[in-house]
Amino acid sequence: MTNILKSALLLLCSVCFFTACSDDNDENPVIKTPTTFHLNTPALAASGVYDLANSKSIELTCSQPDYGYPAVTKYTVEVATSADMSDAKSMATTFTTAKMEIDAAELASLLTDLHVAKGLREEQFPITAPVYIRLKAVQTTADGHEIEGTSIISNVITLSNVYLTFSLPPVTTPEKLYLVGNFNKWSWDSALEMTPVHSATNIFWHLVYIDGQGESAGVKFNSNKAWDGNDIGFSKITINPASEKASNIVNANGNIGSSQAGWYLMIVECTVEGRDIKYNVTFNEPKVYLQGLCTASGGWDLLPENLFTVPTTADGEFVSPAIGNTVSGGPTAGDPGVRICVKIPGSDWWKSEFIIYNNKISYRGSGGDQTPRVAGAVGQKIYLNFTKETGEIK
Repeated sequence: MTNILKSALLLLCSVCFFTACSDDNDENPVIKTPTTFHLNTPALAASGVYDLANSKSIELTCSQPDYGYPAVTKYTVEVATSADMSDAKSMATTFTTAKMEIDAAELASLLTDLHVAKGLREEQFPITAPVYIRLKAVQTTADGHEIEGTSIISNVITLSNVYLTFSLPPVTTPEKLYLVGNFNKWSWDSALEMTPVHSATNIFWHLVYIDGQGESAGVKFNSNKAWDGNDIGFSKITINPASEKASNIVNANGNIGSSQAGWYLMIVECTVEGRDIKYNVTFNEPKVYLQGLCTASGGWDLLPENLFTVPTTADGEFVSPAIGNTVSGGPTAGDPGVRICVKIPGSDWWKSEFIIYNNKISYRGSGGDQTPRVAGAVGQKIYLNFTKETGEIK
């Protein structure tokens, strides 16, 4: 009797288990790939004027794609100035409801960018022109990840009259430039920060070792320390024909390379033309001068006898002639000290000077007199490593 009861209970549990599994499967929704997705045409689309300069937003509505059940959906607005959507760009702001308030300022910026790309100049604005809009919908998980196979594009609507003023921020020259290359294994972590010329903050300079024409040879520069698509290689620069070493500079697989590996004084002048930044680059001899009261002459002329020797490798040291006059250094600009510079064409020497603090090269850049002044004794020399940005007086 006991065995019969046990068997009956086991059979009952098994039936309950399979029933529960069947119920669970029935409750799991099946994702349906949508075939239609409709963006509604606003009432003012045909005859009204959308003034983006004096509006906060534009309202769009749509029907949710049929996924077979209410689903979390992300909507992306795609905008174009061509009826065939060939120049369509996506707005940065996305939505999760079928009613969307499109930010007028963001839309104006995107449209201005599209018109400029087609050749429209800033002075030709404001304009009134049609705008073409469609939506992209995709189902997402609760944490925002898109679900593959659920994306669908809506119909295109036309806003016939959109009033648009020029809505892009002014283009300015970069505040900083960074050099990277084979000399530092192409690492932005150890990139060289180029130094602005005093009173000319659109001009930057640095001593850099440019090696050959091999696959990984050469250098590039960027306003950010990153491979963000804005790095500047050979094709994006104009070589100043007045450069002392212009004939040495070559295209090294897109990088700025050299037919004669060695050190260069690289000077980058940045200018704005329309919406573009142009880079005119000078490649001069790597001349570094000991300067001022510490030199044997005690004068301020850039003399050949005050030149540093130039190393032959990327990690080598520039070495000065011996200090000819002891300088005490001191806390103020009037105190005599060791001073060093390169010469930027068209600029006074002090606009590209530098000294050594705590075994590091310290560039004057756009700043004032570098104080405290650094002391030096007769017979001492200065050793500079421009790849590591280090220096020593000994």
